[in-house]
Amino acid sequence: MISDIVVNIFDDLTPLATMIILAIGALSFPAVQMFIKKHTVTWAYATILVVLAFAVNLVLLIDGIECEYLGVCLSPYSTFMALLFLTVLFLVVLVSNSSTETTKNHSGAYYSLLFGATIGMVFVTTSTDLLTIFVGVELTSISSYALVALKRKDGRASEAAVKYAIIGGMSTALTLYGISMVYGVAGSTELAEIAQYVTTMTDTPWILAIGVLCMLAGYGFKIAAVPFHMWAPDVYEGAATPVSIFLATASKKMGLGVFIQVFLVMFIGTTVTGTIFGETFQYIFAIIAAVTMTVGNVVAIAQTNIKRMLAYSSIAQAGYILIMMAVMTPNAEAAGLFHMFTHVFMKGGAFLIVGALICAGVGEKISDYKGLAKRAPVLAFAMMLFLFSLAGIPPLAGFTSKFFLFASAVGVPGEASGAWVWLAFVAILNSAISLYYYARVVKAMYIEKGECTDKIKIPATFMVAIAICVVFVIVLGVYPDLVYGFAETAVGLI
Repeated sequence: MISDIVVNIFDDLTPLATMIILAIGALSFPAVQMFIKKHTVTWAYATILVVLAFAVNLVLLIDGIECEYLGVCLSPYSTFMALLFLTVLFLVVLVSNSSTETTKNHSGAYYSLLFGATIGMVFVTTSTDLLTIFVGVELTSISSYALVALKRKDGRASEAAVKYAIIGGMSTALTLYGISMVYGVAGSTELAEIAQYVTTMTDTPWILAIGVLCMLAGYGFKIAAVPFHMWAPDVYEGAATPVSIFLATASKKMGLGVFIQVFLVMFIGTTVTGTIFGETFQYIFAIIAAVTMTVGNVVAIAQTNIKRMLAYSSIAQAGYILIMMAVMTPNAEAAGLFHMFTHVFMKGGAFLIVGALICAGVGEKISDYKGLAKRAPVLAFAMMLFLFSLAGIPPLAGFTSKFFLFASAVGVPGEASGAWVWLAFVAILNSAISLYYYARVVKAMYIEKGECTDKIKIPATFMVAIAICVVFVIVLGVYPDLVYGFAETAVGLI
């Protein structure tokens, strides 16, 4: 097998293979930029390293390699999530050199921050301890704050970065406080040991309940779950579009990955106990999911800026994915992972088009998209596909992943009961609401007439990235087994 070559190269460090490749890049980009002084060379070097890391991780995923080194655990789950993060990183790096929003004077620092943030994400998925998960989350968070601020000479970016850092600091404090509470009661920060403690306890210590709730609030910020969502629209609007893509599709998935690792590991074996870690906590997740998707969709209707609209749409998508945390069954978990993967191409593709149009001088308001179908028919068609997929229109990927996710809430024989039918109904209703504001953009592109009729030309790298997203939005809609099988294998090993 090809994986034998990878294992022979990295030996005991195989669980760190992807992170080692990314770390080499993160540490060397400033030097490459300083000595060569050509940002295109730095971009090419970054692209090569991303492709290499992606290939190594894909080989490990396909062959189902499992191993451990100093507490870093490589499993089908960790390689599946790493594949998601590396896909986003590849799309972002691919278009960064052509984007007019990203800095060229500090491209070495820019790519170092991108790679550093991705290392944190991958590290989180391989961790089995609350403290190491926290370290990975903070590495990603601190890098993200700096990435938002790198959009120089833009007051919106500076304001967004300050808000992001302040609210992020508050979430960090809550998370640490929660971890200390859990450690004080369970006597360990290892997830397996905490789960064992929860399984054997006869009642629920209030300190443990407060600790878990603080962790829920702290990590809720990372996924922009209501009421911890207010940073997202400002940050997505103020940041450079490639950074917005990275935050909306990768950073948020890291937060959801933390939810899966921390809360599912601690709770899924204790659902029958009837404590706060059982049915009560499932209802807490269900309420957060319902409120998050509703607020995201309703507020998105009033937005006139396309990036803010996509930000609120992203909040709503987080609400859909949180259904798996309420249902807590293998079907729901696999469906949640699959929807996270399809969301990369749906939301990432939409943001790519926004970034491409900004490069061409088109504004960020929805009204600026009037007549786009005549000026850039390919872009308009791709945007329509991405928006309809986000709304759940068949046979696109968004419909298939939502179908699996909502069906898991309805229940299947021998697994889930019908206790979450109401949550599926709320999700379906919200999908219908979302179609309104997505259709408004389509209407502007295809029906309304714009003042300018000049043809739009965009960089080739943007077209390649958009084409990749279009292909996967269509393919995953009609052939979900391409990814869904890996998601099913992953949830069995969380």
